[in-house]
Amino acid sequence: QVQLVESGGGLVQPGGSLRVSCAVSGVTLNHYAIAWFRQAPGKEREGVACISNSDGSPHYAYFAKGRFTASRDNAENMVYLQMSSLKSEDTAVYYCAAGDFCTFYSGGYSNWGQGTQVTVFS
Repeated sequence: QVQLVESGGGLVQPGGSLRVSCAVSGVTLNHYAIAWFRQAPGKEREGVACISNSDGSPHYAYFAKGRFTASRDNAENMVYLQMSSLKSEDTAVYYCAAGDFCTFYSGGYSNWGQGTQVTVFS
């Protein structure tokens, strides 16, 4: 059974950087697409980035392009989301999810971590 555990959230000032991590266990990492989602208070969960299981290529939501970088370490079973030039609107709980293919539709994933809070404040 897939287990995902996020870590690395915290407080950061606008313009700063933060890396969140997702430890994946119970499966071979490169057999799954791993996505990052986020959910801000009062808003729906939205896709941020996804790393394909077919070729390892990352895909990004429009707001993440140029600022966020998703990567994975298959040997360590870790997935990362490096975030830079952070804005207040990036404040949210960030989740990782495992699925059979990349999609920014949250219903496409049945395995989720518990989330890690990222707060961008001035």
